[in-house]
Amino acid sequence: MDRRDRSLTKRRKKTRKSSRKKSSVPASVVAAARGVSVFLGVFSLLNILGDIRSPGFNANHWWIDLQPVHPLAADVFLGLTSAVLIAFAVRPVQSPGRRILTFTCTAALLVVAIWNAIVFYVILAGKGVQSGFPVAFSIFVAAALVLIILGLAGEAPKRGGRKKTGSMIVVCATCAACCIAFPLAQIYCFGKTDYRRPADIAVVFGARVYADGRVSDALADRVRTGCRLYEDGLAAFLVLSGGPGDGRVHETEAMLGMALELGVPREAILLDDEGVNTHATVENTAPLFEHIGAGSVLVVSHFYHLPRIKMSYQRLGWEVYTVPAEESYRLSAMPKFIAREVAALWVYYLSPLVP
Repeated sequence: MDRRDRSLTKRRKKTRKSSRKKSSVPASVVAAARGVSVFLGVFSLLNILGDIRSPGFNANHWWIDLQPVHPLAADVFLGLTSAVLIAFAVRPVQSPGRRILTFTCTAALLVVAIWNAIVFYVILAGKGVQSGFPVAFSIFVAAALVLIILGLAGEAPKRGGRKKTGSMIVVCATCAACCIAFPLAQIYCFGKTDYRRPADIAVVFGARVYADGRVSDALADRVRTGCRLYEDGLAAFLVLSGGPGDGRVHETEAMLGMALELGVPREAILLDDEGVNTHATVENTAPLFEHIGAGSVLVVSHFYHLPRIKMSYQRLGWEVYTVPAEESYRLSAMPKFIAREVAALWVYYLSPLVP
């Protein structure tokens, strides 16, 4: 190697070292950004492709609201964004063109997420809704998108070695955390928001009735909330839906007795005694809405249950408004119910894709 070649090699090494120094974003942040990119990219793409197999499956509006945009244009944009996010997660070493495209798509989504958050707070300030957890879900989305933008500015890990292995562990761990955080955020941000408004009918979801016929605290809270909607003139009819109790007393029988005691007339109450689970209640009550010509529907249950109820009705073409049960006190088994609901929400979400 002559003197000229040696100086050229030295210059290249210096350039590489200086480029490494320029990136102030830690490798762990880049890896975390890739993990979030995997989650958002796969989730968005799955919604678009799943809608082809099962119309109504698309749930992209649960994380980003592109409503003013035509649905087809929104799907094209989200499809492109999903592709570049997944590509960034799988192969973070990007050409300048791909880096610019990924940044542009992510930045556009960030603007939309911030706008979604502003709209939520405007509605909240105008008393259009009430919230026991006044944090817009879109704020979490915006934070995730900011993390991706930071990751795009960082250095990709080298092939092989501990750095590469360590970064992949962070990518996988972040993606797994997103799978838990996403439904949890829906449960608290959406579930604790009260959308009550005048409606034709309100559905109260059942809960446990003990062997001696006593209603559980959870069921009492749900029935009380439903009856208050009727008393306030927000619902013309109540549908009480449930399954068998622990003993001889059926859930709907106990619910009916309590509603009558609270002053709701019998002619304003309809019973669904085959509401053994969420899916059954939704399937049983949707035809009832059509039969009575209901244009607007309220549904009452505990906050952790409401995102799954909302999703189930939406897939049957019904836009229902959710009302979290007013809790007389915090249920001791609440952590267990929430943990179960995180898994149940994913099961219900994916079920249309299973033969």
